[in-house]
Order: sequence, then structure tokens, then C-alpha cells
Amino acid sequence: MKNKMQDFFDRLTPVLDKVGNNKYLQAVMSAMMGTLGLIILGSFSVLGSVYAGRAHLTQLATLLGNVSTVTISCLALFIVFLVARALVPFFIKGDDGVAAGIIALVNFFILTPLGSIKNGKSLTAALPTTWLSAQGVFSALIIGLLSARAYVYIKQHGWTIKMPAGVPPMITNAFANLIPTIVLGLVAMLISFLFMLTSWGSFHQMIYSIIQVPLRGIGGSIWAMIVVSLIMQILWFFGIHGTNVVFPLVTPIWLAMDMENLAAIKAGHAAPNIIGLAFFNVVTWGGLALGLVLLMLIAKSKRYRELGRLAIVPALFGITEPVIFGTPLVLNFELAIPFITNNTIALIIAYVATNIGLVGRFSGAQTIFGLPLGFHATVGGHVSIIILQLVIQLILSPLLWYPWFKHADNKALAEEQAAAK
Repeated sequence: MKNKMQDFFDRLTPVLDKVGNNKYLQAVMSAMMGTLGLIILGSFSVLGSVYAGRAHLTQLATLLGNVSTVTISCLALFIVFLVARALVPFFIKGDDGVAAGIIALVNFFILTPLGSIKNGKSLTAALPTTWLSAQGVFSALIIGLLSARAYVYIKQHGWTIKMPAGVPPMITNAFANLIPTIVLGLVAMLISFLFMLTSWGSFHQMIYSIIQVPLRGIGGSIWAMIVVSLIMQILWFFGIHGTNVVFPLVTPIWLAMDMENLAAIKAGHAAPNIIGLAFFNVVTWGGLALGLVLLMLIAKSKRYRELGRLAIVPALFGITEPVIFGTPLVLNFELAIPFITNNTIALIIAYVATNIGLVGRFSGAQTIFGLPLGFHATVGGHVSIIILQLVIQLILSPLLWYPWFKHADNKALAEEQAAAK
């Protein structure tokens, strides 16, 4: 049975490697990671503005609210630039993708319907933040990828203005990007006009209606999160980087749900979503491997005690590679069940506890990888979330690992005793 499973994943590995190394998925993941600093800044600004408002610190609340507006409420603008910029270098060596990012950003603006603000007796054009925030994430990804790919096509076919030798590179690059900018801008204008004639009214509304909402319905449920968790851990078990394979597909969905929570909290409403990217990261922190490390510290076998001492400090900061590869957990069928299922059990318990009100809903604020246990959960916005993470890591995780590890420890002890004779 083990050999059959191994053979199956050996055949499957090249396919999964291609998925994980896919240029478009890597560009999406790169763009999402590129917004992390902005999201963290905006997340803390939202939380800070709420508490400052409660303390009647009006000016501070206004300032923090403005920061959240130009970060989280403009998330789609950063994504459309970053995803286009990240994709181009995969196709054109030496091109940093900045020009394609600017073109994608311009196209996004062209496809975004303007509003108006009454200024006395006249109306002033205004850009609503509706499609600049969470609702525009998917259209930003699509516009960024398509703009970058079209830019690459134009460049590779030589449809550019070439300057004579000796002209400064700055001028040469400006003219080289002139045709792609104009051509793709005109295409965006045509698309925007055609959508004005439809019931959707805009490209953004169409993407939101037929792609983002249905995908959130499918991927935005606890059941979808459970499936994702199981797939990721199964891939990890067979030595495949499950995070790289699966996360680019679900991050846009879960991150958009977090942004909805932050927007609701900023407006003084309750967070509408239980799950999201922050929920997944906090609940499955370190892959629940800390419990295994804690058990190793009191193991009977010398092998596991020494590994536990080496792995405990990194594990307290969510870095569990030493125990994953040192045990090893990869291809270790004796510990396969807890390694694959522990995250899922924790997600179910956390979801139920949140759903019944025992634990507060996550604010949607994103945290920094590498923060120690407990501190990692502080951005959730509730003390109950910190307690939840502590209970999962210090009580639930050791309990889930215990029966399986006890068997492995006894086996290792017997081997050590046999070798000593």
C-alpha cells in the first residue's frame, strides 16, 4: 500500500511541480506577498482608528482612517501593478516589468467607472473606492496578467519605436514603451465602452459578479478551507511544497474576505466573515508541530529528546522545518495521520468556537511571519483569539500527536537499547 501511494505521488510530482512553478501563479503569489507590508500597515491603522475613536482622539482617528484608505481601500491598485511587474521578467530577460505595471495600472483606471462630487453648483469627477479595494482584487489580477502578457507580445514581436545608437537609455526606453502604452490603452478604452452598453456597466462588475462572488461561495467556506488544508498537508507529506502549489489559488479569495472584515470594522459594523487568510494562518500556525516538539522534550528516547531541544526555540516562532525534516515527518507513515489531519481538526474546532461566539471573529488584519506564539494572534482583535491559539498549540496539538508519537518514541527507545547491547 505504501509503495503504491509512493509510486502514485512520484508520477504526480512533475505535474504538481509544474503547477507550483507556473509563471502566472508565481506572479500572483509575488503580487500578494508584495502587498503584505501595506496590508499590515493598513490593518493596524484600522484597529488603531477604531480605538482612537472610542477614546475621542478625533484627529488621530482621522489620520489612521486616512492611512487605511490609501492602503487597504486601494489594495487593487497595488495588486494590478505588482502582478504585471512580476510576470514580465518570466518572459523578457532584463525587463524589470515596471513599464508593464504602469500600463496595467492605467488600464485599470480606464476600466473603472468614475463618480462625481457636487462642488457648489458644479460636479467634480471622483474615483470611488468601490473597485479599488477588496471588490476589485480579481479584476486587478486579470487586468494585470492580461496587460503584462499583451505587453510581452508586443515587445517580442518588435512593435516598438527603436532609437539610433548613442541615444541615452532613458530616452530609448521611453520611446520603446510608447506603442505598448498607447495600443493597450486604446484596447482598454474600447473594452470599457463596450461594457458601458451592457447590464453590468463595467468590467469590474462583470468579474465581481461571475467570478469573484461564485469563487468566494466555493472557496470561502470552512469546507473548502478543510479541503485546502488536507491537500496542502498531503503534498507536504510527500515532500512537495504544498503551500506554493495551493496558496496562490486561494489567497485572493481569503484575503478579499479579510479586507471585507476590516472595512466593516472601520465602518463600525461586525466582521461579516468567520474565515479568511488571517484565520487560516493563526489557527494552523506552525502546522501544529509545536505540540510534537513539546512531546519530544519529555521523550524516552535520546534521539527525540535531542531533536526536541534543537527544535523548540524555532518552533516557538512558528518555524517548524527542523522537526518536519529532522524527525522526519516527510514520508513517515507512522506519523502521517496527525501530520495530515491536525490542521484540519484545529480549523474545525476554531470555526465552531467562533461560530457559537466563544471566540471573537478575526478582524482580518494580517500578521508578520516569525512572531512568537501568542503575539502572532494579537492582530485578530480579540483576547479570545490569543487564548484560542495558545489552547490549540499548547493543549490540543500535544494531545493530537501523543498516541502516534508515543508509539514512535517507544520504537526509537527499543532501537537505542538494542544498539547499546
